[in-house]
Amino acid sequence: MPKKISQDELDAVRDAVAGFVDGASIDEVTASLIDVPRRTLQRRLGLLVDQGKLVREGKGPSTRYRLPSVSTEVRVVEADDIVDIQAEIYVPISPESESVKQAIRKPIHERTPTGYNREFLEHYRPNETFYLSADIRRSLLEKGRSTDQAQPAGTYVRQVYERLLIDLSWNSSRLEGNTYSLLETERLLDVGESAEGKNALETQMILNHKAAIELLANQAEETGFNRYTVLNLHALLSENLLTDPQACGRIREISVGIGGTVFHPLEGPQQINECFDSLLNKASAIEDPFEQAFFAMVHLPYLQAFEDVNKRVSRLAANIPLIRSNLCPLSFVDVPEKAYVNATLAVYELNRTELLRDVFVWAYERSCARYSAVRKSLGEPDQFRLRYRNKIGEVVAETVRQLLDKRLAAMQIKQYANINIPANVRPRFIEVAETELMNLHEGNIARYGLRPSEFQKWKRGWR
Repeated sequence: MPKKISQDELDAVRDAVAGFVDGASIDEVTASLIDVPRRTLQRRLGLLVDQGKLVREGKGPSTRYRLPSVSTEVRVVEADDIVDIQAEIYVPISPESESVKQAIRKPIHERTPTGYNREFLEHYRPNETFYLSADIRRSLLEKGRSTDQAQPAGTYVRQVYERLLIDLSWNSSRLEGNTYSLLETERLLDVGESAEGKNALETQMILNHKAAIELLANQAEETGFNRYTVLNLHALLSENLLTDPQACGRIREISVGIGGTVFHPLEGPQQINECFDSLLNKASAIEDPFEQAFFAMVHLPYLQAFEDVNKRVSRLAANIPLIRSNLCPLSFVDVPEKAYVNATLAVYELNRTELLRDVFVWAYERSCARYSAVRKSLGEPDQFRLRYRNKIGEVVAETVRQLLDKRLAAMQIKQYANINIPANVRPRFIEVAETELMNLHEGNIARYGLRPSEFQKWKRGWR
């Protein structure tokens, strides 16, 4: 009987491959894992490919392995002899999640109307029921672990606070349809300047995220899954956004509907309060921080305890156990809006968590790649960056040479994208170009053909 391959052995191979940004040959992986025989390594690589955790490219001696990047679904639409290729950005998902995805994407008239199912919450038993498998939780712990776990709660998040503040505020707002760019968000949070052409609701949404993140970071030892924390998170995130100002931080007293779904939320303040207290009690009892975080992402939006802003509350609340445990925070970097919406609807209408689980795991790994100083970057080649490498370099170099500040840079990148980039990938191009500018330093300017004097002159006015 063949020896069972442990998850730790598979993770070691996957981490070795992650260290090669252009993918790794079997010889390169062998050199990184000197104690693993070649035939054993071949079996483990093959298993990881079968599980979708690695991608195999090429044949024979030219075979290379890499981590999977964001998937792109291509649909060809033909009309009047015009072929329109529409690409949809998604995350890698399991076969079971694919079936959930297809079910939730049926036309709305083909989906069965459903109401809030109290048994979905009641049947969950903390530390007995698990939405995340033991292998997933162990893998996330290895990726998100900090060397400062023995330090006071919040030590890790304060070390990456400036970057997290921008990333989480922007990504969480983006998932709600906010049209601020990454650079516009940074400028708003840095100097308080709202972007031209944006409405006040979008500006307020981002500023509210800043206030909520400050609460989690500054009161890390006091926050938890209790009424004080969650109600105040809602109050901060919903400030100046609700028709009834008194509804900020208050459990819902009215009926609400959700567009684009056949799900009808629970009605009746007494029932909502009962379920809310049960939800908090179960969340507080969960010992594993990742299971706790994911539980919040499942059940807080599903209950719809507030008149609005429920999903935003869940995304911020998911960070409570991560921050308290000095683990890498979750900023939802690169998460496609469509994937997140599909996953949330699957919980609403089907009480299925698999698709949201895949989004959560992928999102956390991306966050770890950005923030964890003790782990290697995931390092998978970004096919989008490869395809638009020259255009990204061109707009970054011109921004520096023209000495543009953040506001003007955001305008120029949008204008450039409107002229040179296909409409369906413009938002992604703008995000990547802005990120490159924000990460520009004297050690990487050569890739853009910039001289140190040009960089220094531009940097002085970059605000």
